[in-house]
Amino acid sequence: MDTAARELLDFWYSERVSPHWFASTPALDQEIRERYEGLWQRALAGKLDDWRESVEGALALAIVLDQLPLNMYRGQARAFASESMAVTVAKAAIARGHDRELGPGRALFLYMPLMHSENLADQDQSVELFRTAGLDTRYPEHHRDIVRRFGRFPHRNALLGRASSQAELAYLATPEAFKG
Repeated sequence: MDTAARELLDFWYSERVSPHWFASTPALDQEIRERYEGLWQRALAGKLDDWRESVEGALALAIVLDQLPLNMYRGQARAFASESMAVTVAKAAIARGHDRELGPGRALFLYMPLMHSENLADQDQSVELFRTAGLDTRYPEHHRDIVRRFGRFPHRNALLGRASSQAELAYLATPEAFKG
């Protein structure tokens, strides 16, 4: 495996970083940007496509394209710039059975691009993959329900320059609204 892919996985799954996967800090977001923005740009340009060939390389590429921009560009439209690429990488890896080779704890990050997609079919696949792997399905189901209801994630609208419908605005004003 590529040394950059190995280093990224070691970082991502470290005892220091893993507790912050879903509750990052500004300092960690900045560290990720300083360490990995160049790697993300290379992935965005297709220069890491060879990572798709190995199980762990595909996992690393999915993390680079899906997770890292959410940290590096939190609150910016760029956070979603490589989302479709991440979905493509994840689907190909899953089709090859890479998720079954990784085990549920690591396969989770092959499933996350599907959970972040605004495509309902991707959302349905995400829920099924989480369920089949024995992972908690609350978050994938919640994400799917939002996309099923609105066809997208309303909390992204302002960042992406999209107009919100009255229903989306009403939802976003509620305490249970998902804010990303």
